[in-house]
Amino acid sequence: MKKTFLFLLVLSINFSFSQEHAWIYLGGKANVATYLANPLTMLTQKALDRRTNQGISLEFSDVPVTPSYITDISNATGITYVGASKWLNAIHVIGSQADVNALSTTFSYINSIEFADNSLNPGGKVSSSKAASVHINKYPTENTSRIVYDYGQAQNQMEMFNAHKLHELDFTGAGITIAVIDAGFPNVDTNAGFDKIRTNGQILGGYDFVNNSANFYTGNSHGSNVLSFIAGYYDGATKYIGSAPEASFYLYISEDAIPETPAEETYWVMAAEQADYVGVDIINTSLGYTTFDESKYNYDYITDLDGSTSFITRGAEIAYTKGMVVINAAGNSGSDGSWGGRVGVPADGPNVFTIGAVNSAGTYAFFSSKGPTSDNRLKPDVCVQGQGASYINTSGNVSAGNGTSYSSPLLAGGVACLWQSLPGKTNAEIIQYVKESASIYATPNNELGYGIPNLELARSLSVNELELNEVISIYPNPATDNVKVNLPKSMQKASVTVFNVLGKKIITQEINATEKTIKVSHLNRGIYLLKFTNGNMSQTLKLVKD
Repeated sequence: MKKTFLFLLVLSINFSFSQEHAWIYLGGKANVATYLANPLTMLTQKALDRRTNQGISLEFSDVPVTPSYITDISNATGITYVGASKWLNAIHVIGSQADVNALSTTFSYINSIEFADNSLNPGGKVSSSKAASVHINKYPTENTSRIVYDYGQAQNQMEMFNAHKLHELDFTGAGITIAVIDAGFPNVDTNAGFDKIRTNGQILGGYDFVNNSANFYTGNSHGSNVLSFIAGYYDGATKYIGSAPEASFYLYISEDAIPETPAEETYWVMAAEQADYVGVDIINTSLGYTTFDESKYNYDYITDLDGSTSFITRGAEIAYTKGMVVINAAGNSGSDGSWGGRVGVPADGPNVFTIGAVNSAGTYAFFSSKGPTSDNRLKPDVCVQGQGASYINTSGNVSAGNGTSYSSPLLAGGVACLWQSLPGKTNAEIIQYVKESASIYATPNNELGYGIPNLELARSLSVNELELNEVISIYPNPATDNVKVNLPKSMQKASVTVFNVLGKKIITQEINATEKTIKVSHLNRGIYLLKFTNGNMSQTLKLVKD
């Protein structure tokens, strides 16, 4: 998934092939107790409010990497500093294998070293199923009163998943903050299609992590196109409305559009950490990684798409635990046999909301990356239009293109509108409602996931739960590790018994105000029945264990 200009690529390589990318994992952090006692030294008030609203506690991963460790390692012989992650307590460096390994003997606080070239790690090996490093073009021309909007050429893509129904109720993303992490945002500061968000102060900031620069109105136009699916707005002779025109935005550059190196994974994690710091609610990323300019860094779709191997996926999973919805394009490798047609990273993350593409008729788009993951989980999660999708280009004209890069932001804006309409919900609940609303939720597949969402239905699933106040609900579903239970307000506790499809009793436990979680990590994949009882009341729910 990389834009390839072979001649320019040869000229632009910054490091010789003898130089290795590596992550240095640290054993501890300084002043942890002090930071945790003074949370505003780590996060903004908006970020803390998001945590409080979702019942998320501060922890070790929120504490910054010890600055002196960064200084020490950056100044070490033969070492070039790339970036650092507080979530993973790691520093990304470039150096010869010998110079990188020497760090562990020089600095006692180093816990371990992980080379991006897996063959250099203890027990590491090169797999024969890795795809060759031949990069294709990564960025293909890819209330009771109701308000009526004219979406112009975006009409079909909006109506397909009923985002327009939320707009009619005046849920247009106001109060929701979205971080777009991409390859660049040229002309967003001048493009007429973004006049509305500029005039209203909806662009809250950004950063270019690739060039370590405060100027984020630069780089590849891919990010500008992506942003227009959410924030673009024309209401004159030209008509166009994005999926969340009232949302606020941070714009972060983590992708260098020409060379493909592991450094971009670290830049992404740094951007996600900054998004957490400023209080972002939703991250949209229309990026993904499979192969690199140097094949020794390539991923193996048979073994590495397990939700925990890649640095970027581990970072994305932590972002989810901080209360953000992490939305990622599935990728455009659907017909790439060398990659098995699979999703890339971080789209393989269990809690990354992975978005595939359909055409204007709602049929699977041939290029959209598919599942399953290496550990046989369903991907993508859902799909919206990404083939023949309309956007505002950097010249300010409405154009059309193909790519899951386009379906991802389209849905991200819709999720913002849904969350605006359901402000008391957690990120997990919002994702679950979208999944349950999708067209083939009961019969998912590895091309479409759960299918095309219906945001009007997603909202009604929650509204019915709130208003009827008489049913038990569970999420996430499907689940991998734990299932959380929502009891009606009138019910203080319930007993739950979990049965397999043969009727065998697997789990029995009590659910109450303090114990709302059912651990299912030890169960085999498949269908289970959860029977809840309370006095004369009984309710049975189906659970899918991934």
